[in-house]
Amino acid sequence: MNYKERIVSDYQIMLGKPVIKGTRITVELILRKLSEGAVMADLLTMYPHLQEADVLAALMYASDILANEEVIMLKAA
Repeated sequence: MNYKERIVSDYQIMLGKPVIKGTRITVELILRKLSEGAVMADLLTMYPHLQEADVLAALMYASDILANEEVIMLKAA
């Protein structure tokens, strides 16, 4: 799956936070709900316009962002 087909970022929608295309549901919200113990069925019930592929795209997006994160080490003074 290519998450870029389902995740968009537009400064006019939720101040540019990544959202599920065609919604105002942020990737952050999906991750937060999952971290609080929600399961796929819970998310699909809470947000009926979400599809399973949207939730998986949010997870893939988050993992891709973390995989490409650069860590800068600062020297102690």
